[in-house]
Amino acid sequence: MLKQYLLKERIEAGCDEAGRGCLAGPVFAAAVILPSDFENNLLNDSKQLSEKKRYELRVIIENEALACGVGVVSVEEIDKINILNASFLAMHRAIDCLKVRPEHLLIDGNCFNPYDGIKHTTIVKGDATFLSIAAASILAKTYRDDYMLAQHNKYPNYDWNHNKGYPTKKHREAIEKYGITPLHRHTFRLLKDKQLSIF
Repeated sequence: MLKQYLLKERIEAGCDEAGRGCLAGPVFAAAVILPSDFENNLLNDSKQLSEKKRYELRVIIENEALACGVGVVSVEEIDKINILNASFLAMHRAIDCLKVRPEHLLIDGNCFNPYDGIKHTTIVKGDATFLSIAAASILAKTYRDDYMLAQHNKYPNYDWNHNKGYPTKKHREAIEKYGITPLHRHTFRLLKDKQLSIF
C-alpha cells in the first residue's frame, strides 16, 4: 500500500511528469496535494493501471484533492532547454497552478530544479511509493493522452491514438515514410543516421 505522506506536519504536493521519452508532443506534469488521511487502494503508478482505471481515478483525484495543477512544456521549449529541464519546468508550472501553496514537494525521480524556496525530496519510483506522486502521475498521463489523441486527428499517419508519441515500431515507420510533423522533437533521435525534414 502506498504511503500517505513523508512529513505529516507539512502540506505536501506530489509531482510527476509524462511524455519524457516520447518522440513527439509536449511534456506534461502534474502536482497534487491530497488530504493527509486520503486513502484509495486502487491508486498506483499510472503505468501499472489500465487506461480505463486511470480516467476513473482522475475524477476521484480531482474531486478529493485539496489542490491539483497541470503544467505543459512545448516541443519548441523541449528542443531549446532539453527534456530534463523541460520536465522540471513542467512541474514548476503545475505547482504554479496550485490554489494551496505546498510546504514540501515530493518529486518522482532522482533530481529536480528547486522551486521558489519550497523544500523538496526526490524519490526514485516515487509514483509507486507515495499516493500524491501516484495521483500526479495519473493526471499528467491522462491529460497528455488527451492532447495526443486530439493531435492524432490532425496527423493520423503516426498512430498516436495508440502510441501517444512514444517510439513504437509503427511510429518510426511512419516517420520514415511521411517525414516529421511540427510536433516531433528535433533534438531526439527520431531515426538512425537520417536527416529528416518538417512535414
